[in-house]
Amino acid sequence: MNQYKLLTPGPLTTTDSVKKEMMADRCTWDDDYKAVTQDIRRRLLKLAGVSDQEYTTVLMQGSGTFGVESIFSSVIGDHEKVLICSNGAYGERMTQICDRNRISYVHYQQVYDKVPDASEVARRLEEDPSITHVAMVHSETTSGILNDIQSVGKAVKAAGRTFIVDAMSSFGGMEIPVAEWGIDFLVSSANKCIQGVPGFSFIICRRDQLLASEGKARSLSLDLLDQWKCMEKDGKWRYTSPTHVVLAFAQALKELDAEGGIPARCKRYTENNRLLIQKMKELGFTTYIDSTHQGPIITTFFYPSNVSFQFPEFYQYIKERGYAIYPGKLTDLDTFRIGNIGEIYQEDIEKLVQIIGSFLAEKRGE
Repeated sequence: MNQYKLLTPGPLTTTDSVKKEMMADRCTWDDDYKAVTQDIRRRLLKLAGVSDQEYTTVLMQGSGTFGVESIFSSVIGDHEKVLICSNGAYGERMTQICDRNRISYVHYQQVYDKVPDASEVARRLEEDPSITHVAMVHSETTSGILNDIQSVGKAVKAAGRTFIVDAMSSFGGMEIPVAEWGIDFLVSSANKCIQGVPGFSFIICRRDQLLASEGKARSLSLDLLDQWKCMEKDGKWRYTSPTHVVLAFAQALKELDAEGGIPARCKRYTENNRLLIQKMKELGFTTYIDSTHQGPIITTFFYPSNVSFQFPEFYQYIKERGYAIYPGKLTDLDTFRIGNIGEIYQEDIEKLVQIIGSFLAEKRGE
């Protein structure tokens, strides 16, 4: 297959040294391998800025959605209800999880280019005491918008409810003081800002909230508490773990530290994003999200209006020259998305914009 870099929100372009870790085979019962799992769990708590007395980490096989469903199906009881705050496809997916698991929920649905309002969350919690949990996405990659989980978390805690955050495309790439922001369960994935490869998600849980979920799980393989009980003993996963992915992730965590931790990675991502938006505007492209709520992970652009434009042709042109981008996820608008996380630097953004400029020039017959 042709090699190209991924300008997507994950899977993303990884380093050669992360890829190299997957060349070795490991036994899931081996003490050395279990020690790697335990080290990963400790490192993730450190990134979250929390203590292992108050919080713990559970690794869960599968994609990020598996991790989200693990939380919902394991910690929201039959007689409890969750308020889902959404402004994109991934928040809306939470409602699908609830439907399949027969979990009671109410849906606060915001338009895709606006953030859920903390005061509206507070109002709904005050009016409906049956709501026990609140859930929302931090970085909604449907559009690239960054939601204000800090303000919402404050409202949730003031109301004495449990706060679930999908930080799939932000954790490791942005500072998230989990305890300070009142987050009880945070879920992310190996193939996002920590720059590993796909294969497992991880959930950072408040210990008392996790222990209180005893007997609530609706699934065997996604049972969050049972997974934790097994893993907490010695690092053994309940069922076959993605060994190669785990080793790659352990290396990715080391490389995050070597880069300067979350502050340095956030700086690189943010600078990539700002450069991308600036250069694309110079070419005549307009962003879907305004600068107030634009996140540093992925950006949605409108199709250009001054040339004949078909996304498949545009995509192929860029791919043949070394980069892959994303189609739009907004059903009613003509858009495409460009991510800037992973092993991507400003020179990559410069090259991409040059490629796009050449494409536009060819379409205009220049």
